[in-house]
Formats: sequence, structure tokens, C-alpha cells
Amino acid sequence: MTKVQEDRPVLPTRQDEVAAAGSEFIGGPIGRHARLGGHWLHPVGVVVLVALGMFALGMVQKLPCYDWAWFRGAGSQYTHACYSDIPHLFVARGFADGLTPYFDRLPGDMEYLEYPVLTGLFMEVASWLTPGGGSMQHREQMYWMVNAGMLMACAAVIAVCVARTHRRRPWDALLFALAPAFALTATINWDLLAIALTAAAMLMWSRGRTLLFGVLVGLATAAKLYPVLLLGALFVLCWRAGKWRAFGAAVLGAAASWLVVNLPVMLFAWDGWKKFYTFSQERPIDFGSVWLLISQRSGNPLTDANTYATGLTLLLCAAIGLLGLTAPRRPRFAQLAFLVVAVFILANKVYSPQYVLWLIPLAALARPRWRDFLVWQATEVVYFLGIWFYLAYTTSGDKHQGLPTEGYQLAIAAHLLGTLYLCAVVVRDILMPERDVVRRDGSDDPSGGVLDGAEDVFVLSDAARAPRNAAPSEGQRVRWGTAPGD
Repeated sequence: MTKVQEDRPVLPTRQDEVAAAGSEFIGGPIGRHARLGGHWLHPVGVVVLVALGMFALGMVQKLPCYDWAWFRGAGSQYTHACYSDIPHLFVARGFADGLTPYFDRLPGDMEYLEYPVLTGLFMEVASWLTPGGGSMQHREQMYWMVNAGMLMACAAVIAVCVARTHRRRPWDALLFALAPAFALTATINWDLLAIALTAAAMLMWSRGRTLLFGVLVGLATAAKLYPVLLLGALFVLCWRAGKWRAFGAAVLGAAASWLVVNLPVMLFAWDGWKKFYTFSQERPIDFGSVWLLISQRSGNPLTDANTYATGLTLLLCAAIGLLGLTAPRRPRFAQLAFLVVAVFILANKVYSPQYVLWLIPLAALARPRWRDFLVWQATEVVYFLGIWFYLAYTTSGDKHQGLPTEGYQLAIAAHLLGTLYLCAVVVRDILMPERDVVRRDGSDDPSGGVLDGAEDVFVLSDAARAPRNAAPSEGQRVRWGTAPGD
């Protein structure tokens, strides 16, 4: 294999026309003789500071709700697009009254907390840190503020992990740090906890620490269900590369850590523990989903939507598996991980605005191109505004203030099309690996860990057996799928 990689970071302003144009706001692209490194403000540090700055802007965006809109009827928090579950569930899920999640029955319609155990623990710890004095409004404000501080720490972890996963491409993490949807949705719910654990898991896998990767995936799955899908992507890649020992270690670590977190609650509060799973199963079609769009347009209530959603998810995941085994070159881990989470979102019965956070770090690793990323982000901002204005319309009575049903359906369509567009360009990179910007310097799979540079031992297509080369810069060509040193 021809060695083309260097220690210097890849500069997006030399590869991405949008990044180069955007850099004009801070003086233009980095020059040939610029000194990189050797300073406390290294790329990872810059990415973290930018991410924290965007998180803070998101908190400012929630200020009208923090001051009054959360507490004066439903409509104002929707018209100001600053809704958050956090202050409302402080009271509705018993944290304000000192109830223990999963163990104590709740007085309302929801008998037990409907979140996975690790997220419930996160919520409980935040309630312990919330001052107990003052009015209920003050306590709700403080609970949101405590959670925002804890979620900000999660955002910093995500920024560090994404910046370090691809060793030579730390600046790609600015896609996460500067994502508009990240700022707008970071404090709607507690998703950043699971995302931080998932990002840390991917960093560990990229370093070849397969067992620790599994442990972190298990913990992430104990906070949100979607991280377990990464094991499916790895199953396909490890099958193709014959890395069964690494995959087994990952599965073992994931199962062990998930059980350690869940088993105590399962044994002593079974009814409370299973609420998340029964609620997810029984939940009807809801906001943002393709099924809601179909139901509203056709007038069919789609009572069997759970079966449809499950079937579509399995079908699309099977297609991704087939893609992974037939592609001309084994896909990068981040590419398959992005696709499998994206199809889970697209086929789901509900699409909450904060679900976009699941995809942003994966998109930064799978397709680090600013044009495509910003196109997708624009559609997610449209949906973010659409859902709140639609709720404002449905809660305003005869005033009809906000976005009517037809407008909301367009917002759903924008979200679906934007996500499908990004999936399409990732699939194109897989089918035409010479167009993959990450591989242009001769890299195989910087996030692949034990898969990086590994030979294929199982493929389903003759095209996958023929070597394919990237289009690396400076006239260099690298053959992938050969043993190191060949």
C-alpha cells in the first residue's frame, strides 16, 4: 500500500468550497505557512468552544419560555418556538414531589416514567441538584437550568469525540458544533446524554478498543434505544472483514453494561421498568412521522402503524446490510451507522424535533461536506418551526394563529426529503468510493478501528472484489482492501 497520510490535519478550506467561502468571515482559508498545533487553542479546543457557544445561543433562544411562556398557557411557548419537555416533566413525572422514578406510581395518566433507566437517573440527579425553596415556577426554571448545565457537558463530550474520531480530520466536527438544529433542540429533552455515550463509543472503536466500545453502546442504549443499531452496522462490516472476535467483544460489552444498569430496576420495579418499552410499542402515530402524513392525507387512522413501521425498518436495514456486503469497497463504519439510524428515524411512528441530534454527529463523520449538510439542516429548521407553529394553530381555538395542517404537512415532507437527500449522497459515496472526501488522502476507514485497512473475506458482488481507488490529491493513488505494508 502506498503511504500517503501525514500527521497534519486535513484542512476543509482546501477541500470544501463552502468551507472556504465561509472562512472569509474570519480572514480566509488557512495559508500554507500557518502554524498548526503547539497552542492551547488547537482544533479540538476550537470545536468545543464553538459547540458551547452554539449551545449557549440555544439557551438564549429559550429565554422567552424561561421567563414566562412555559407557565402561561400552551400557546406562547409554541409561537416563540421555545418549548422544552424538561420543566413540564419536573412536575408531571413526580420529580418536584420527590417521587422515585420507576418505583413510585405517578398520579396522572402516565403511571410510571416513560424513559429508559439511565435517562431516568439523569433526570433524578438533576432534581437532587435543583434548589427546593421558592415557588414552583422558580423550581421549574432551576430544574431546566441544572439540566441545561449537565447537557452542556454532554455537548462538550460529543464535540471532543467527533473531533478525535477521525484523527486527521478534527475540523469536520465543526459540522456538529455549528449545526443550527443542534442549537435549537439541545435542551428540548435529554437526548444529548445518549448521543454523548454513542460518540464516545465510536471514538473507542476507532482506537481499536472494542470491549469499551461495547460497554459505552450498552450504556447509551440504557439511555435511548437507537444506539443499539450501531451493532447491526458493525455486524455487516465485521462479517465482510471476518472480524468476529472484535464484534463478539462489542456485543458482550454492550449486553453486560446494559444489564448492570437495568437489572436492579427490572428486579425491584418491573412495572416501572417496562413502561418505556410498552409505551413505545403502544404509542399511536404521532407528530413528524411519515405515517402521520399518510394518515392525514388519506383519512386512514393507520391503526396497524406499529406493524408497518417495524416492517419498513427491518426492510430498510436489510437493504443497508446488502449494500454493505455488495459495495465496491467496504463502507466506512460512520457511513453505515448514519444510514441505519436515519432509516430508523424515517420509519418511526413519531419524529420529535430533538431526534435530529441523533444524526448530526454521525453526519459529520459520514459525509463531511458543508453544502449537503446545510441543505439537510435547512429542512430540519423548517420542521422545527413547523411543529411549533402547527401546535400553536391547534391550541389557539378559533383564533387559528399559527400553521394550518397543510403547512405542517409540507414541513414533515421537508424533513423527510432532507434526510433522504443526505442518505442518498452517503449511499452514492459507498457505491462510488472514489467520491468519498474522507478517503481522498488514501485513508480506508479512520473510524473503523480493527476494520481500517482490513482485507475483505466475504462479499456478495464481483464489483466488490475488484480494487477501487479514491481520487486522492497530489496525484497519489491508494489501493484499499490490502494488508498493511503491501
